[in-house]
Amino acid sequence: MASGNQFIGKLSKQDALLLPFLAKILVEIEPDFAEKISFVEKLPKFNKIIATGSNNSARYFEYYFKDYPTLIRKNRNSIAILNGSETEEELRRLAVDVFQYFGLGCRSVSKIYLPENYNFKMLIDIFQEESKSLLLHNGYVNNYEYHRAIYTLNKISFYEGNSFLLVKNQSLVSPISVIYYEEYKSINEVKTSVQLHKQEIQCIVSNETILENRISFGKTQYPELLDYPDNEDIMCFCESGV
Repeated sequence: MASGNQFIGKLSKQDALLLPFLAKILVEIEPDFAEKISFVEKLPKFNKIIATGSNNSARYFEYYFKDYPTLIRKNRNSIAILNGSETEEELRRLAVDVFQYFGLGCRSVSKIYLPENYNFKMLIDIFQEESKSLLLHNGYVNNYEYHRAIYTLNKISFYEGNSFLLVKNQSLVSPISVIYYEEYKSINEVKTSVQLHKQEIQCIVSNETILENRISFGKTQYPELLDYPDNEDIMCFCESGV
């Protein structure tokens, strides 16, 4: 709209409320947008595609829209890299990065890298205090109890946080109520791992200056105006060829 394009949106069945609500607000601010925004069940003729979904759906989108300019988002997750010098306040802010929105979304920290022989006590105590309100939500508690039972039955070690589990795992994607962690010997080792998985990572939270594109603790859920998803400038994409 601001780029001179008309927006035609096909909504996910699981998320069919937020975008129309935001569109309503935009039209209230600028009535001319009413002719520029529409939501449809079946896409009509179009010039460009911006799509988001899972890695599997992304492969479908790439094939189906191969003849069009596209921006296709895949699964991403955010990580935190600690060195053991973090303050209590920094860890409290990290808890926001982890637990806000139940840990859902690409900007939520689902994996923490820790130095070898890290002392977990302060981290667990602070996370436990900051996440206790999640115990009021039945869906979250069901996930927590389910994964706790699965790990126990399978004799997989974990740190208990009463409202979350810390599990050693190399994956970046953890289930609801579970935070994965991985130990490292040197920060350069982590930097190499991050580089290898950069297409899967949205945000890197750390106070290590050696890391590029890192952000401060507590900031993952508060992107700036020009913090484009996957660092793809959407305005440039929309404006090209208009």
